[in-house]
Formats: sequence, C-alpha cells, structure tokens
Amino acid sequence: MEQEEKLGAVKISDDVIAICAINAALSTKGIAGLSGGLTDTISKNILGKDPLKKGVKLSKEDDEITIDIYAIVEYGRKIPEVAWDVQKNVKNEIMNIIDIPVKAVNIHVQGINFPE
Repeated sequence: MEQEEKLGAVKISDDVIAICAINAALSTKGIAGLSGGLTDTISKNILGKDPLKKGVKLSKEDDEITIDIYAIVEYGRKIPEVAWDVQKNVKNEIMNIIDIPVKAVNIHVQGINFPE
C-alpha cells in the first residue's frame, strides 16, 4: 500500500501486513496454527525453509485489502466463534497498526489439532 503526503510517500510491504495478520491470528484463543497449503509445502520442500507469509494470502483492490487466513483450530473449540474472533482480531490489528482499510478477512479452517 502507498500513502502520499506533502513530505513524500510511505510504502508498506505485503510482508509487513502479513506478519501483522499472522500475529493477530495466532494470538487468538482456539487457533493451534496456520496452514500454508500446497504452494507453501512445495516452497518448503524446494527451498528448504518455511515461507514468511505461511497461512496468509493478501489481495488489494481500490486501496482496500482482503486477507485470507488458513487456520488450524484446537479440538473442542467452537469453530464459528474462533473464526469470528480471528476476523475481529486481524481487522483491528491491521487497522490500528498499519491504518489500511480492510475489506474482508476470510477464514478457511484447514484442520483440527487434537491434543496428544
């Protein structure tokens, strides 16, 4: 995202936005982790390291951002409640820290984490 002022422009990297979203999602009660999906798995196998934006996809249009979170929920939690909490936390984090309008936060539950 780019914001212009009289003194110059401020550009915020997608990686920064993704890290803020990841931190907000992982700090939500009931989230066991994030799932990167097929492309992140291939990236890990080929490059040998986890991608920075694992479990988060960003898309921008008309100065607004849409965030897709691919989450793993803890066993025994109510999935809709956890998803709503993640949506609220991620949106608040992005709006408060980066001050970018959030169009939507989509939660994709990829699995359940069972206690051992």
